[in-house]
Amino acid sequence: MSTRKLRIGIGGMAIESSTFCPHRSGYEDFRVTRGQELLDRYAWTDPAHELSAAGGGIEWVPLVHAVALPGGPVETETYDRISAELVTRTREAGPLDGLVYDIHGAMSVVGMTDAEAALTAAVRAAAGPDTLLSAAMDLHGNVSYDFARHLDLLTAHRLAPHEDAWDTRERAARKLVERLRDGKGRPYRAWVQIPVLLPGEKTSTRLEPARSLYGSLAGIEAKDGVTDAAMWVGYAWADEPRCRAAVVVTGDDADLVREEAGALARGYWEARRDFVFVGPTGQADACVAKAVASDARPFLISDSGDNPTAGGAGDLPYMLGRLLANEDLAAGRATALHPGITDRAAVDACFTAGVGASVELRVGGEVSAGTGPHAEPYALSGEVVSLQTLDGVRAAAVRRGGVTAVLTERRKPFHTRADFGALDPHTYDLVVVKIGYLEPELYGMAADWLLALTPGGVDQDLLRLGHHRVERPLYPFDDEGFEEPDLTPALL
Repeated sequence: MSTRKLRIGIGGMAIESSTFCPHRSGYEDFRVTRGQELLDRYAWTDPAHELSAAGGGIEWVPLVHAVALPGGPVETETYDRISAELVTRTREAGPLDGLVYDIHGAMSVVGMTDAEAALTAAVRAAAGPDTLLSAAMDLHGNVSYDFARHLDLLTAHRLAPHEDAWDTRERAARKLVERLRDGKGRPYRAWVQIPVLLPGEKTSTRLEPARSLYGSLAGIEAKDGVTDAAMWVGYAWADEPRCRAAVVVTGDDADLVREEAGALARGYWEARRDFVFVGPTGQADACVAKAVASDARPFLISDSGDNPTAGGAGDLPYMLGRLLANEDLAAGRATALHPGITDRAAVDACFTAGVGASVELRVGGEVSAGTGPHAEPYALSGEVVSLQTLDGVRAAAVRRGGVTAVLTERRKPFHTRADFGALDPHTYDLVVVKIGYLEPELYGMAADWLLALTPGGVDQDLLRLGHHRVERPLYPFDDEGFEEPDLTPALL
């Protein structure tokens, strides 16, 4: 067992990209960290943390990390700029014993088919063959053969919503350190893809069968000869051959990891028809009518098709139109709060007019206009009732009848109470948020809720999106007459 000081790099590029979204992710969309700022992202890089202090200690080497809110595909120039810096810093930092590779797994880049495979191959070449690479990923990532073969360890979240995201990163680091300390070298990786592609809203670990499937991973990991067990549902809103579920079991017992990976893959395949939406669903008008008629307050509705934290544009005014089409809401007999429609020009106009002013706006469709009737700007007249800056993003609230629409100058999620600022969501009858399954604080806030099956770049109805590059057959695009797939894991 080695007791010398280890040198371990940390870096990566993380974004979830919908190829059905007209938005394009540029350099300004990424938060790029280097040096001490990068190390400060991770509690376990503190020299006093037991992981860093054990053995001969660890020198954590900050490379570069770039992370962005999910959105459309990354611009080629942006990918080239970030990947070049990561590769250069990796090469210049050498020799490294290991590298914690903090990514997402569902990044799409304009003009590329498997961006993560290309990036990982370049990082592997820069790090050299003797450096162990350990990837921490989102379970909504994709794991192609070309991607996985360049990695030595790879793990993913085990909860959706991802309350264990930071636990996953620490697990990737801890497993890497353990291997380097024990001197075991590269483990076997049993890899298999499953011809199933489901949206995250149908694979939440709050419900079966995902709860039991993901709940079994820790027990598999605890077996002698196994280092880690991971399962990915894939990313449903990219149209690429790699998009499908996958399993990787890592360890030193080749037969055991292959056996466990095969069992997990078969269990997922056999349960494919059992996955259901994480909450009750409906079309937009039915959801609004049911919420207005309910006594549960606040009643939350997910505008799921335009969820910016899944890759939606966040600029569709579709739900705003459906709210104001409801007579009770239009007349003010019921109230609704609807954040956050992205429209910089409308926000500028509201800030110029000031609180209390009457405005006439064309709201939404900033990048999506022209992609369908649901994406055309909505004519909104009303009163400016709030002007705020939320997490560095200017936000204007405009009220018409009983509906208050929150407009933002940039794409912004509303997941926590703090995200709403001075606007208290508890004081409204309805809160309609651009999200899919409710994040924990919203889930706790909701007296009741519905998942509205709305249009957009992350439409829950995969069959109407128009996938044509995914490998077929693939469930749910193909079902009846689908032959049993070969789920024999490959040993990497």
